[in-house]
Formats: sequence, C-alpha cells, structure tokens
Amino acid sequence: MLRWLIGGSREPQGLAEKSALQTIGEEQTQNPYTELLVLKAHHDIVRFLVRLDDCRFASAGDDGLVVVWNAQTGEKLLELNGHTQKITAIITFPSLEVCEEKNQLILTASADRTLWNCDTGRQVQKVSCFQSTVKCLTVLQRLDVWLSGGNDLCVWNRKLDLLCKTSHLSDTGISALIEIPKNCVVAAVGKELIIFRLVAPIEGSLEWDILEVKRLLDHQDNILSLANINDLSFVTGSHVGELIIWDTLDWTMQACEHNFWDPFPQLDTQQEIKLCQKPNDISIHHLTWDEENVFVAVGRGLYVYNLQMKRVIACQKTAHDSRVLHIAKLPNRQLISCSEDGSVRIWELREKQQIAAEPVPTGFFNMWGFGRVNKQASQPVKKQQENATSCLLELIGDLIGHSSSVEMFLYFEDHGLVTCSADHLIILWKNGDRESGLRSLKLFQKLEENGDLYLAA
Repeated sequence: MLRWLIGGSREPQGLAEKSALQTIGEEQTQNPYTELLVLKAHHDIVRFLVRLDDCRFASAGDDGLVVVWNAQTGEKLLELNGHTQKITAIITFPSLEVCEEKNQLILTASADRTLWNCDTGRQVQKVSCFQSTVKCLTVLQRLDVWLSGGNDLCVWNRKLDLLCKTSHLSDTGISALIEIPKNCVVAAVGKELIIFRLVAPIEGSLEWDILEVKRLLDHQDNILSLANINDLSFVTGSHVGELIIWDTLDWTMQACEHNFWDPFPQLDTQQEIKLCQKPNDISIHHLTWDEENVFVAVGRGLYVYNLQMKRVIACQKTAHDSRVLHIAKLPNRQLISCSEDGSVRIWELREKQQIAAEPVPTGFFNMWGFGRVNKQASQPVKKQQENATSCLLELIGDLIGHSSSVEMFLYFEDHGLVTCSADHLIILWKNGDRESGLRSLKLFQKLEENGDLYLAA
C-alpha cells in the first residue's frame, strides 16, 4: 500500500484553456483519496469495469481478458481467458431470487460471445452465430432474459438459446439499450430511438417475439448516451449536444436542452466558431442522475440540469483538458469525472451566495432624483440574473495517477474508487484516514491477541 499526497500539477493543452481550467492546490483537504494501489493484469487498454457485489469487480478491455478483483485488497481473484479479440461490452447476469443456486454470470461481447460463471471462473458457454459485432448488452431481470445489440437486436435466455431477433436495423448498429415499462426496451440507432416490445410466451405457445412499436426522430445527430432516470423518465444525449428527457409510458418528449455551450452570447458568429473548433466540444458522452438533477458530460465540461426547473443550474465549461468520458454522482452532493487527459476529478455541487436586493434610495438625494434607479436600464441585468446558474461545481479533488486516458471508474462506499485506463492499469484509490484507522485497529487487535498490550501497560 502506498500513501500519496495527491496534487494537481498537469499542464493544460493550450493557452486558451489555461485560464478556463479550474485547478486545485497541493492541500486538498476535502479529497479523501490519499492512498492508492496499482493493479496490473491487462496488456492493452482497459475499457470496462463492472461491479459484481459489494467487494468484487471485474475489468475487461482490448486484450480480451476478463479479470475479477477484490475491491478491498486489490487481490486478483480470477483471470478469464477466452476471447481472441477486444471486448466491446460486459454486463452481469444475476440469478433469480427464487433460484436456490445463486451463481452470478458475466456476459462479455466481442467478435465471439462468451458467458462466464464469475464465482468459479468457468466458461459456461460460447456463442459465435452473430452477424455483427455486439456493441451493447442489457438484462431484463424480471423475464430472466438478456438482449444483445449490434446490427440487429437479439433476445437470449440464460442457457444462451436464441429466443428471437429483429431484422437488420442499421449498418451503424445499436449503440445503447435500456429497459422501460410494459416489457419494452429503447434502442439508440444512429440518431433514432426505436421502441421494441418483447412478447413472452403465453399458454399454448413456447415462442418469444420482439416487435417494433415506435420510432422517435427528434434528435438531429447520432445519439451517444441513453439512460433511465426513474420509473417515469429516461434521458438521451447526442453528438451535437442535445439533451432530451422522455416519458417512459407514452414516449413523448418532456423537456429538451441544447444550449450547453454559449459562454459569450454577445460574440459574433466567427468568434463563436473559434470557441467550438472541435466537434466533440458539445457532444454528450455520458449521463448520470439523482432524484433532482441530470449530470451531463458535454465535451470537456460538466453540466447539472434540474428536472423540476427544466434548466441548467450549474456548469463547469472546461472541467478537464480533454473530453470527459465518464461521470458518477456520489453522496453528499459530490460528482466524480474522468477524462481523456488522464485525470480523475472530484466536484461538489454548492449553492451560490444569494445577492441581496438593492435597497430603495431614500433621503435628500432621492428628492432630486440622484438616487433614482433607471428601470429600463436595470431590466437586462435582471434578466441576466434570472438566466444565471444558481449553483456551482467546486473542484475539491484531483487524482493524478494514470499516464493516459481514464476510460471509466467504479465507486465503492466502503472500499474506495476504482479507475481503469488506456495505460493498461487499474488503480484502486483508498480513503487515507479510513485505511490508517483500519491498520491501527488491526495492530491493536494483534497486540491484544499476543498479550503484548497488557505487558506494555
């Protein structure tokens, strides 16, 4: 175990970003992650992390390996070899609650498809009958089936029997899948959302079927992110920065936001083009949420969209030097983001100080009009205050450990933060105070067992 003082000493990519990128000093008093463990097992980019339970997780990447780790100690528990090409998707398939045997399965997708038992590391079965590379997987736990999305949509059971599938949908393929009520799923295909209904076997029939119900064509460009918010809503984000909130029951649009990058509206068109030279400056690559807000990774920035007010309430337009790849909401109004620049940053959502209303002028000068406020002149200021964000994202931690793009991370409440990167490494970030307390407790218990504690007394 190494103990590190984590400091933010990265150099920004360009002069234009130097002033915009928020930095933090060496004394990161609110950053708990002061110790780390470097985990080595992969030989190529590690793209995926998936939680198995409260103390285990699995990693997968371009080397075709799946590795199961202990989140507390960093011990490598299992190494699953079977893929010959890079892994494109991974998901867990828990057993039904009614089943006596509680074996959890791992589904991994590549040019070949494999089902694993993550308790024993045994390869359960392999399927190689796909017509295209699978880009996404989802599990419908209630029906005990799973779906794979490529150029078509396939439905499978736990034994890897193909139950039904759609016709060819698109050469670009399905980029994301989520489950919604009434046995339906939403598939992102290019700039379209396609609603499918899964028809389970009824009495007298053993056949499954999947039916296309509706296509939603409101996005202007390719959909990059798709997620459920709650039982009533889901959200999508596109390549050109469109955020749309949808109703899960009637599939109508509840709200839309696309003004994520407009820091200086008074600039002319040519100047605005300079601000957004890169297409990914406004692309929405990842989303997360809580009961009140949707947190959006837009290009290099972070935005907080309030569901009730239907507007952005906080933002960091340049949260990282490069594109933000993954974000997650933590307890205590905290947010974590990771980026292609190799950094992991911790933010806290805080309310801005309310500006006190200007008192009405009184007294001698007001009699002659010196203190009278120009109502017409004050209106633009009032409008600007109404449109301004009511909260701010304050940087409270900057974790520097990876030498290349950080692809994603997992948060464990009791065991810390796990990050994976293009540098082939996995880093387990630990709460320094907590780990120090645990070491002291173990030492105290050992002394007590050996009787040395009483001898010392």
